[in-house]
Amino acid sequence: MVPRELIDVAEVPGGEPLRLFRRGADYMIVLERNELMNSRMSGSEEALAVMTCERLRARPGGLAGLRMLIGGYGMGFTLRAALAEVGPDARIEVAELVPKIIEWAEGPMADLTAGCLDDPRVSLVMEDVAAPIFDGTETYDAILLDVDNGPDGLVRPSNGRLYSARGLAAAKNALSPGGVLAVWSAASDPKFLKRLGDAGFAVDEVAVKARSNGKGPRHVIWFATKG
Repeated sequence: MVPRELIDVAEVPGGEPLRLFRRGADYMIVLERNELMNSRMSGSEEALAVMTCERLRARPGGLAGLRMLIGGYGMGFTLRAALAEVGPDARIEVAELVPKIIEWAEGPMADLTAGCLDDPRVSLVMEDVAAPIFDGTETYDAILLDVDNGPDGLVRPSNGRLYSARGLAAAKNALSPGGVLAVWSAASDPKFLKRLGDAGFAVDEVAVKARSNGKGPRHVIWFATKG
């Protein structure tokens, strides 16, 4: 097996550092012993965007003038999938807290990035995704969260507020009527599923495979629709 090569280390405000590794043509972003992202496993991150857009198409007006918030950038799989789904009048805001994630996207992983951050429909804000969520009032038609390995603040403890009752209430307030909060997770979480329901969302839990070819580990996405 080709050995794994450490490319760079990124400091995370309020959390442990992230490490970027390369093995052959593949990239991995690792937190301590947890592999958060792998360039070979894009299926569930792409599904986060594709399945959200499928649900929004059923609303009056469909995807016209869509306003979407994605947190965070990761390896850009969700952003690129969203751009392929939406029209020229869509606006997608990407909130990324860690500057080196974007440096990696524009540097060693530039081929993978494929210029998606330069798309005129995209605006990049270098901040905690909690900020636009807590500040928003019917600002977004969709909020897509993939900042931890699940609803537990893995990358940094303060992320836990995103998945709390208060955080879910803020997300609901930031969504337009019929808007969708979509949360990616490496595994199911019955307590979080209940919390989404208690927040007043109509919730759909969907199992998806990690790879785009339908193989690999099973991940979970919750689609929570505002009434």
